Formats: sequence, structure tokens, C-alpha cells
Amino acid sequence: MVSTSPLPLETPSPAHICPYDQACSYLEQAAKELRLDQNLLVMLSHPRKVITVSIPVKLDSGEVQVLAGHRVQHCDILGPYKGGTRYHPAVTLREVSALAMLMTWKCALLGIPYGGAKGGIAIDPSRYSVGELERITRRYTSELIKDIGPSVDIPAPDMGTSAREMAWMMDTYSVNVGHAVPGIVTGKPISVGGSRGREMATGRGTMIAVREALAERGKSLAGSRIAIQGFGNVGGAAALLLHQAGAKVIAVSTGAGGVYAENGLDIPALKSFAAQNHRSLKGFPNAMPISNAQLLTFPCDVLIPAALENQITEDNANQIQAAIVAEAANGPTTLEADRILEARGITVLPDILANAGGVVVSYLEWVQGLSYVFWDEERVNRELEHLMVQAYQQVSQKSRQREISLRGAAYMLGVGRVAQALSDRGLYP
Repeated sequence: MVSTSPLPLETPSPAHICPYDQACSYLEQAAKELRLDQNLLVMLSHPRKVITVSIPVKLDSGEVQVLAGHRVQHCDILGPYKGGTRYHPAVTLREVSALAMLMTWKCALLGIPYGGAKGGIAIDPSRYSVGELERITRRYTSELIKDIGPSVDIPAPDMGTSAREMAWMMDTYSVNVGHAVPGIVTGKPISVGGSRGREMATGRGTMIAVREALAERGKSLAGSRIAIQGFGNVGGAAALLLHQAGAKVIAVSTGAGGVYAENGLDIPALKSFAAQNHRSLKGFPNAMPISNAQLLTFPCDVLIPAALENQITEDNANQIQAAIVAEAANGPTTLEADRILEARGITVLPDILANAGGVVVSYLEWVQGLSYVFWDEERVNRELEHLMVQAYQQVSQKSRQREISLRGAAYMLGVGRVAQALSDRGLYP
């Protein structure tokens, strides 16, 4: 393994699957295929900047709580840093560092002039009021004010955050510089410079990747049986788009469990039901209740993990009955599970490809914000379609040429492009 000792990161317990070590392992595999110079590998295995800030916030009760906020900037060799801001109790510096690294390869793979970054605060947003969340977000933004900017680092929504938090971040930054800066964040409301199509972008990108993978196997979305773990912004959007394309979405789930219907679920009705029941799917008519663990093992054409990382492990990989696993979540498959799925002949659409639709439309939003010229949704979706199809075809071709998995091919392309740029630019001083 490449040494990670220079990073001031938490030491995980031996039983914990460390996302940062896993990201480094994929990097090493790509470096081996590319015959990458060891010095380049060492440089790419460490983030350029790791930032941790204190966030004092006055709660509605009058109590002052001090939170820790992180922002990891991995590599800006291709352009400004780009990555989400996550509010979740499981946020750690190692997790954020891993996600920042993955974002670097993802942007390079899609041909987007960004480097990878990620931010987060280890909180459960459901335990805070809207006013408390606004104060947390604004203070977090102000603490990072010297390290973000439309040509430096552009945050976006992630798990536990949304367009609302991005509007607060934009306003805080804009107030500090004295004028409106729509390019400081992406994923914000359309009223303040957001892009049409952004809300559905990650799910749409997943749908496109699945469609292309099925087409290579002589199949279509129409009639395909699909199971989706996660019914939030990504899983919910993917479910709706796949349903509209004629696929049978037979199972979906949230953290509290899910539902199954042999002949396919009515996804528009399920989305409406969840919205009226605090995101719970329990009690949805004409469907059987299931657990998240059960969903992963149903016989289907496509399994889409769209929730948390480390969902498919060596403990359940042999029980997966899908022909294709499309990673709409970041890191849902562990290293050992990935080896098992590959040995079993199950195709895995890797996260840096399958969930890249979000960063693609974030890039398009950034371009619109910098130019102050905004597009209709049809154009946004057309641009997304082009970049996703192009990336899929390049990954598929590389996979066939090198006789390696789609994940291996995707990492070869992403890491290779960053390594080439680093080599061309040279090391300063």
C-alpha cells in the first residue's frame, strides 16, 4: 500500500473498512496498469490540503455547541477543486479524504476541468432546527472563506444538504466579498443562479450508464427488472427515470426498510406516498415490506446501491443475484466484494462513472454562472447525455482492450489523465 502516514487522519479500528485505504488501493491498481512513476503515485495518493475548522453555533435553547467542519482538497492539477458538503453523523476526515480523491478521478474521467474536494460536518441534520442549520452552514462557510471561491473550490450539496444550504453558502460568501457570486457553489436554487436539471442529474446519469450497459448486452431498459437501495435525491430520481423508460423497478428502500412488488412498483405513487409519510415507505399498498439486506439479494437485471458506502461486502457478495451492479452511491462495494463480483461475472458500473451525472451538471451550472447565461433543461440534459455516453464508451473500450473490469478501466482513464497533466506541468519549485 502507498503510505498514508503524512495525513493527520483518524486511525480506523481493524474491523472497520476504511474508505481512504480502499481509495488508495484502487489508485495503486490503476498505477500498476499504467506503469506510473512511483513519485507521481506518491503525490496523487495524498490530498494537497486538509482543513478542519471549529464551528461554534448557538442553539435555539441558548446553549453553544462547537462542531468540527472538514474540507479536503485533493488535487487541482486540472482546475479548481469541486465536491460536495456532507452533513451526516458518520462523517470522518478519512471518509472525506477518500471522497475527495474519488472526485478527482471522476472529473478527469468525464473530461471536466476540476480537481476533487469534499467537505462535511459530523451531525444528524434532523436533530437541528432550520435556524440552527442555517447558523451552522453560514459559520462553516465563513471559516472556509479563504479556501473556497469560483476559481478555487466550488462546494455542492451532498448527503444531508440540499439547494437550501447552497443558497446560504452562496449568500455568506457573497456578503463577505460585497457582490453576488453565483459561481461559488453549485446545486443551488434556480432563483439564485442554479441550473435546470440539476436535481435529477445524478439519477439521470445513473440511468444513462445502466441503459448503455444493457444495450451492450443486447437488452433495453424496457422490461428490465431493477432494485434500488436508497430512495433519496439519487435513488428516487433514478427510480423515476427508469420507471418512465419502461423498466420494472421491483424494489426500493430507505434506511428504515423498503418495499417489493414482483411486477414492478408504481414509482410516482411511491414518491408521493413517501413525501406524505416523512420519507417512510412502510404501508405502501400492493407491496411487500423488505429490509435493505433483502433488497440487495433479489434476483434482478440491475441492482443500484444508492445509499451509503460499504453495503456490498464479502459477507453478502456471493448472494447478489443481479447481472449488473450500478454504483449510484460512493463506495458501496468493498474491495473484497468487488473481487467476488468480478469472479462471479457480475458487471459493476463503478461509482466514478455511474454517479457522475451530478458533477457534470454542477460543471454546467458553474459555466452558466460564470457567463451569466442560463440554459433550458433540454440543453442541460443533452450536454449531460453526451458526456455520460462518451465516458461510458471510453471505459467500455478500455475494458475490452486491456481485458480488465470496468472499474479498472475507469480508474486507468481518470488517474492516467491526472498523472499526465501533473507530469506535463511539472513539480514546483
